[in-house]
Amino acid sequence: MEPEDAHSVLDAFQGTVDDVLIRHRSILDVLTKLHEAQARLARAAATAVTVCGCISVHADRQRIPPDADLASAHLYVRSHVDGNLCDRCRETVETEMGEVLFYQGALANLLGVRLADVLDQELDRLRMLGVFHLS
Repeated sequence: MEPEDAHSVLDAFQGTVDDVLIRHRSILDVLTKLHEAQARLARAAATAVTVCGCISVHADRQRIPPDADLASAHLYVRSHVDGNLCDRCRETVETEMGEVLFYQGALANLLGVRLADVLDQELDRLRMLGVFHLS
């Protein structure tokens, strides 16, 4: 997707969020609904592990060889996730991610922030800092 297309999609999404958000328009409502949506997303991911089992988590310390340079460090770190989301869990995770995005868009609207601008700024920061971003 071209950046201009991404901007128009984000702008359209943000505008639609503004049009449909009526009941929970207070910033306090939006902040708490965003927090709830993030918790449901985390729960959906955990449920894929603990209830469905379509993915599993095998976590241990990240082991980056001492002689590895920073640019290649990403080759040695793992996500600790094994497997793939099944169709049902993927649908649930995507739905919950959509809710997070909805309330993120609502918060941006209430604060007068354009999501496309935030995305551009973060992309510029990532490109400028590269591996030194270390998130």
